[in-house]
Amino acid sequence: MRLALYQPDIAPNVGTLLRLGACLGVPVDIIEPCGFPFGAKDLRRSVMDYADAVDVTRHTSWEKFTNSLSDQRIILLSTKSASPYSDFSFRDSDILLLGQESAGVPREIHESADHRVVIPMAAGMRSINVAIAAAMVLGEGLRQTEQFPPSPDGAQ
Repeated sequence: MRLALYQPDIAPNVGTLLRLGACLGVPVDIIEPCGFPFGAKDLRRSVMDYADAVDVTRHTSWEKFTNSLSDQRIILLSTKSASPYSDFSFRDSDILLLGQESAGVPREIHESADHRVVIPMAAGMRSINVAIAAAMVLGEGLRQTEQFPPSPDGAQ
């Protein structure tokens, strides 16, 4: 399983997602351009000392990203989906695609995703922070595919 960030625009969220990837052993793809300088102070502060532990790949465009894929499915987290993530059957090779905090993804990318899932929310709420949304959906995907890293003490 992988996380892919489409043209991220909030550095602290990217740092948090990189840290999440490091802690769970999940590679992170960043599809540029970013809405901030990649080495921004806010990004460094939120990724902390986990930057060297994450497998991160930067792609200069959506086309370069999609050309790097083999048989992986792209699963878009979207408020415009009617399919709850908790009802979705994840595969260990899935890529969870996250859009910009400010705008999501363009329609053509939304339509090109293999599947779209939503986090059900209370009435009147627009969206959950992208890093929290990723953690929720990634956690379910890792649970279903039994890909959580083993506990350091061997406990189950």
